[in-house]
Amino acid sequence: QVRLAQSGGGSVQAGGSLRLSCAASGYTYTRNCMAWFRQEPGKKREGVASISNDGTTNYADSAMGRFTISKDNAKNTLYLQMNSLKAEDSAMYYCAAEGLRCSNVVGGWSYQGAYTYWGHGTQVTVSS
Repeated sequence: QVRLAQSGGGSVQAGGSLRLSCAASGYTYTRNCMAWFRQEPGKKREGVASISNDGTTNYADSAMGRFTISKDNAKNTLYLQMNSLKAEDSAMYYCAAEGLRCSNVVGGWSYQGAYTYWGHGTQVTVSS
């Protein structure tokens, strides 16, 4: 059974940094896409960044240059390093996984419906 266990997040002032982690277990796909999404109350869940097993990454415009997605394959753990945080980055952040390369997931990497497995979410709050 696939499980994505998230950690990290919390509260930080604008301009600060946070790192999110997502440890995957029971996940044995040799080709896969892992991603970070975020969702504010009453809004649609949006893709933040994705990474394929070969290291290819994608970023939303809002994350480009400030966030870095990475993966430790030995630990089967996904990370999101978030720097220069802004108040508008405040949201619940979710990790997601699918057994295809990100370029092959149905609807594109930032489409939440493309992912089968999800973490429980972790809150990020940035105060201005």
